Amino acid sequence: MKKEYYEKIIEELIKLIDEGVYIVDSKGVGRFYNDVMASMEKVNMEDVLGKKFHDAFPEVRKNDSTMLKALIKAEATVGQQQSYKNFYGKEITTINSTVPIVVDGQTVAAIEVAKDITDIRRMSDKLLELQKPQEALPKEKNAIKRYTFDDIFGENEDFEVALSRARKAADNDASVFIYGETGTGKELFAQSIHYCGKRKDKPFLAQNCAAIPEALLEGILFGTSKGSFTGAVDREGMFEQANGGTLLLDEISAMPYDLQSKLLRVLQEDYIRRVGGVKDIPVNVRIIATVNEPPEELIEQGKLRKDLFYRLNVVNIQIPALRERKDDIPVLAERFLEKYNAKFGKEIWMLSDSVVKKLQAYDYPGNVRELENIIEQAVSMGENEHVLTEKNLAMPMNQRKSRLTEIEYSGNVALDKYMDEIEAKIIRDTLLDTGGNISRAAEKLQIKRQTLQHKLKKHNLTTG
Repeated sequence: MKKEYYEKIIEELIKLIDEGVYIVDSKGVGRFYNDVMASMEKVNMEDVLGKKFHDAFPEVRKNDSTMLKALIKAEATVGQQQSYKNFYGKEITTINSTVPIVVDGQTVAAIEVAKDITDIRRMSDKLLELQKPQEALPKEKNAIKRYTFDDIFGENEDFEVALSRARKAADNDASVFIYGETGTGKELFAQSIHYCGKRKDKPFLAQNCAAIPEALLEGILFGTSKGSFTGAVDREGMFEQANGGTLLLDEISAMPYDLQSKLLRVLQEDYIRRVGGVKDIPVNVRIIATVNEPPEELIEQGKLRKDLFYRLNVVNIQIPALRERKDDIPVLAERFLEKYNAKFGKEIWMLSDSVVKKLQAYDYPGNVRELENIIEQAVSMGENEHVLTEKNLAMPMNQRKSRLTEIEYSGNVALDKYMDEIEAKIIRDTLLDTGGNISRAAEKLQIKRQTLQHKLKKHNLTTG
């Protein structure tokens, strides 16, 4: 095949890739540069193609350049964060992986694949900046609500056990590990433990470990030192900001395995070291960790370190799913009725018996959060009535269950195809129930948003 054919293949191939791709030859001259990379770095193709790397990106220091490292030292770099200014002085942050192409012992090219995290980095910086002074500021009218045990309702026996353990946890400083399905109220428990304990006047910070890219999470938790990566500055992390208080690590099993080992060391030694730093910084932080899957399964799947689990599992709290405490549904529904009467200016005083029965007949994959959403919708649709009746009660998930019976297994199709049909129908109906909102649909299905997006592509479904 002719050389120009290979070049054409590469040009077309990199157009299909969702991440930015930049390829330079042995002299550092740009040969391939896709639209994703151009959009990410806010530059034009002609500013990069045919020009040496350092001329195209003069703000990137040679010592920090993963591209030059690949060309000169033939060393690969995987998943490194970089913050730099592009040709027009626009600052961007990316996660880069750069590899040298070596033929007969000679580096003939280097390929860089990059993912833009500029907005995520900006938001994380803003988050840390906002969290830092919040304890020193006077309480504002619209300040974020702080929850205590007075905000938690339930009389179910198993739920009372969980609540009792949480109350006892508030009286000590031990690490707490909370397991509960999505929507069961894990953060309410965590905040209550903090704000009803002796650390209540100290910071309470929370971080969802699944919401931040791996390369950023370590810096957010432990802080960064100037020079630790291109564009890095001296900045406190959440451990320093929460010193003396409590740090909630939500979905801790989503934390990268290597980072879990660093967290374990912090718990054992009570000091942190900023990313790229050499100074040990003492910290006194209580950790509350949460997961939404059984911890034993997460350990078996390699998502949660066993040694970290045992270190955190000093106080173990398991919050039962709402389907396991249906006797609490009337109590919770009444509380939500009061809440949304006030919000929407309604005067719906009570639930009809038929509404209570219908609410208790449902399994609530979204747990208490889903029950609250159902009551919120029903109250918002109310008019002048004082009793909430079935006419304003929308239970779309029940309707979905009945529609599933339309797909009957005939034995004439392969089982995997049959299961795909059922999965596609459940997803389609859930999207209809949530008005095409992917985040809410993922929450109802109890899967991650990214997983749902993958399944949408798999089944060729749209949200429009």
